[in-house]
Amino acid sequence: MEKLRIQKMIADSGYCSRRKAEALISQGRVKLNGRPIKLGDKCGFKDIITIDGERIYMPKKKNFIYIMLNKPRGYVTTVSDELDRRCVMDLISDIEERVYPVGRLDRNSEGLLLFTNDGEFANSIMHPSRHISKTYRVTVRPDISDEQLVRLSEGVEIDGRKTLPANVVVKEKQQGRVVLMITIKEGRNRQIRKMCEAVGLEVARLRRISVGPLKLGMLKPGTWRELTAEELRAIRNAIGKEN
Repeated sequence: MEKLRIQKMIADSGYCSRRKAEALISQGRVKLNGRPIKLGDKCGFKDIITIDGERIYMPKKKNFIYIMLNKPRGYVTTVSDELDRRCVMDLISDIEERVYPVGRLDRNSEGLLLFTNDGEFANSIMHPSRHISKTYRVTVRPDISDEQLVRLSEGVEIDGRKTLPANVVVKEKQQGRVVLMITIKEGRNRQIRKMCEAVGLEVARLRRISVGPLKLGMLKPGTWRELTAEELRAIRNAIGKEN
C-alpha cells in the first residue's frame, strides 16, 4: 500500500497548507492511529489522522479535479452561507466530486474562479510567497489622473500595509468612466477595490480575467469547464510544482 508523508496527506485533505501541517506535527498536535508522530512519518489512506483530537478525512486515491468558473455578480465565494445568499457552489452542483474554491471573489465581483479537490495545489496558488499574478478588468468612475495611475502602480497603503507594485494600464476612456487593466501579485482581501478607494476612485465593475497563465477567455458567466492538460501544466510551472 502506498504511503505518503503525513503533512502531505493533511494538505491534500484541504485542512491546511503543508507548511502549517508541519508546524502542527512539530507542536505534537497530530496523532496517527492514536499515537504521537514526528516530521517525516508516513501513513496510508486507511490510517486515522487526528489534529487536536479531531479526525481528518484524507482524500482517497483518486483523480484530482481542476476547473474554472466564470463567476457572475451576486454570488458569494463560500461553500455555504448562513444568510442564505446565492453561493458559487450552486453553479457547480452537477460536479459529483466535492471541490472547493481556490481563493475568493467578493459578492459584487465576477470572473475567473478556480475550484479543485487538490488541497496542496490550492494552497500553493494562494500562498503569498508564490506571487501568482492576477489580472482584473476594472471599470472606475469618474476619471483617472496621471497621479492616481502612478500611485496605483507604485503601491498604496491599505489595511495598514503598502501593496506591492502593480501593472496598471488604461484600456478605455469615456465621459465619467475609465476601464483599467490591473495586474497584481498579491491576494489580499478586496485588494483592488481598496486600492482604488485609497486613491479616490469608485469601482463600478470588477472582473478577474486571468490567474497566472490561466485565462477566462470566452467562458460564459455562470458556466464552468475543466482545465486542459496544457493549462494544468502551465499553472503548475507557475507555482513551481512538478507535473
